[in-house]
Amino acid sequence: MKQQTLAGFAKYAKTTRRAKFLADMDRVVPWRELVAVVEPHYPKGSPEGGRPPVGLERMLRIYFLQLWFNLSDPAVEEALYDSVAMREFVGIDLGSEAAPDETTVCKFRHLLERNKLGKPLLAAVNQHLKAQGIKVTNGTIVDATIISAPSSTKNKDQERDPEMHQTAKGKQWYFGMKAHVAVDSRTKLIHTILASAANVPDTLALPHLLHGRETRVYGDQGYQGQTDVIREVAPNARAKVEHVIGVIKRVFGFQKTRYRGLAKNLHRLEVMAALTNVFLQRRRLLAR
Repeated sequence: MKQQTLAGFAKYAKTTRRAKFLADMDRVVPWRELVAVVEPHYPKGSPEGGRPPVGLERMLRIYFLQLWFNLSDPAVEEALYDSVAMREFVGIDLGSEAAPDETTVCKFRHLLERNKLGKPLLAAVNQHLKAQGIKVTNGTIVDATIISAPSSTKNKDQERDPEMHQTAKGKQWYFGMKAHVAVDSRTKLIHTILASAANVPDTLALPHLLHGRETRVYGDQGYQGQTDVIREVAPNARAKVEHVIGVIKRVFGFQKTRYRGLAKNLHRLEVMAALTNVFLQRRRLLAR
């Protein structure tokens, strides 16, 4: 039997795309600012002197791994044991400590959802990017995309998610939710993201997607005939038709809901919007 090479002494090694991606994110994500958003809500420790909570930044890093690689709570725990790159990103040394278990991961996610921290995290990222000279300007691209939800009734409640609905697109029927996205036309920064049932018309979300300082608004044919709405919300805007596709579904794999209810999925969308903004600007940030 051929003897295995000891870890860390491999003759042939290559930096994987995953390791490169995580090394880049380690450098460009504004950790201090994001920790500051969550810290007021994070437990400081047990008054009875029990085991202290896992470090906040470490839990944020694990949560972001879940979003980047579309991992469930148990799957991200498994990944931390399987992937050296992920452990290095989180800062876990298996020689001296175990990875946080799936229950700890789940509780942290619920803490973020319960305190509705998705929008503040997105705002903190955009404020950080603004300080780097990357800011929302006067043009907005509006877009919407359907995110499917499980249609099976083989679950604990024996029913489909009541907050999701069915809608037709072309000749195809979809069951799920809709993500409504507003993106800056110059920098491609997501400044607003909303969630609705899939059958909600795009036009109903439009007034809630504009920040009001637009001089240009772009959207696909689903937003035609909305000139009066645009003028009311953003009186200096001129409406045009243009389709924009983000990276949330294609790059980070958010094509199907993992949790029930719009609130949890809106939270996921908001945090993914923040991470998408960092991802899209990573080369500019790394160059600095």
